Amino acid sequence: MTSPTQITNFVPSQPQVIKAGWNIQWSRQIAAYLFLLPAILLFAVFAWHPILNAVVMSFQNVSLTGETAWVGLENYQLMLKDPAFSIAWRNSLEFALWSIGLGFLFPVGIALLIREMRLAQGFFRIVYFLPTVVPAAIAVIVWRFIYDPDAGFLNEFLQMWGGIRQLWLQDAGLVKPSIVVMMTWGAFGTTALIYLSTLQEIPTELYEAAELDGANPWHRIRFVTLPHLLPIMSVLFIIQVIAVVQVFTEPFLMTSGGPGRETLTPALHIYNRAFIRIDLGYAAAWSVSLIVVLLVFSIIYRMINAKFDTD
Repeated sequence: MTSPTQITNFVPSQPQVIKAGWNIQWSRQIAAYLFLLPAILLFAVFAWHPILNAVVMSFQNVSLTGETAWVGLENYQLMLKDPAFSIAWRNSLEFALWSIGLGFLFPVGIALLIREMRLAQGFFRIVYFLPTVVPAAIAVIVWRFIYDPDAGFLNEFLQMWGGIRQLWLQDAGLVKPSIVVMMTWGAFGTTALIYLSTLQEIPTELYEAAELDGANPWHRIRFVTLPHLLPIMSVLFIIQVIAVVQVFTEPFLMTSGGPGRETLTPALHIYNRAFIRIDLGYAAAWSVSLIVVLLVFSIIYRMINAKFDTD
């Protein structure tokens, strides 16, 4: 039987054990943050500082000489009255819709085809990944030759099969899907490899059980493959929308925002106002609006990711 003296002597020792464990945990935390400190400083200097500086500049009239004048919400009021505001965001929405229609399911299909191959899987992984490593400037030169209205490969191919030549980058109805096809060509390899790695994690026993139950290939894809792909498809869907909303390189190098303003995007308009018209405060207001939109999509991405993590 434990005596009262033993109980009295035992109770004070508990805080000492907890305190020792607490000190050990904090020492590990401090060491981890010391290793992370260089990366945190670089991130703060090259990411957070420009963002905060853009927010401050959006309330100012900034000149290249360094002189600034506080104008309050004037830049935002001008932005909302600017006809380019609705045009640029409408174009971004259309780019996103075309990207979803033309490019979202394409990497899934490629991954499924490679997954079903019995021979040369590695070869086709390399072949489909090659466009990803091509620099954007080189890809633009290649696709300009493909879309050339006079001697382009695509028009020559259409004429060979009885079609007519098209103005791929000059026609307002064709320029957006043409650019989205180029963007899909340059990015689907990485996405297909992500899907393929997810497919390889699916136990083969599930496919064998489905075959024993008489499931055809479509049933196996529908009831075995797609349920396992759905979490990563949802995440990559949001990432794709975020990337397309801030698209800049392809419209800038392929069409410079034309024909008319059919490929003018918020990022391209920010570039024009900041570096061509030297209206830095107004461009900063546009940048803040783009940050807000991307923040909303990032929150949606985090919510979807958290949902699947809990499931």
